[in-house]
Amino acid sequence: MGATVVILMGVAGSGKTTVGQALSAALGWEFRDADEFHPPANVAKMAAGHPLDDADRKPWLAAIRAHIDATLRRGESAVVTCSALKERYRRVIVGDSSDVKLVYLHGAPELLRQRLAARTGHFMKPGMLDSQLAALEPPHDALQLDIAEPVATLVARIRGQLAL
Repeated sequence: MGATVVILMGVAGSGKTTVGQALSAALGWEFRDADEFHPPANVAKMAAGHPLDDADRKPWLAAIRAHIDATLRRGESAVVTCSALKERYRRVIVGDSSDVKLVYLHGAPELLRQRLAARTGHFMKPGMLDSQLAALEPPHDALQLDIAEPVATLVARIRGQLAL
């Protein structure tokens, strides 16, 4: 397998960062969290408890896609997280590249709420989960994993299912 980018998607609290860091460590690949690509105005808006709209997301998704393209052009592999809630967002970040693999981390709303309530120092507020769940268009073309599984199990499943 050549250069590959694995995108871990899901709503807030689904473990994208935790699983992504564990996967990148296991593979020896670069890890980038989608939060790093948000312009300051987006972070401020979310920190104030306001959900982003599509206009807010446009430069963020473009920055993620540019990173993916640059990574693949260098012949490198990486793990990237992104909520990627809607199909049209996924079309931007995945495109038609067979070198980009999508993994959907999903779970029960109660578990997601518990995780968000336990988080400290993050701009994503627990009350915003409902807007993410309402906006979510579950993918049909992704590896789907239940976040109730331990992180090590999720990493092993991703590696096995994607032959990494």
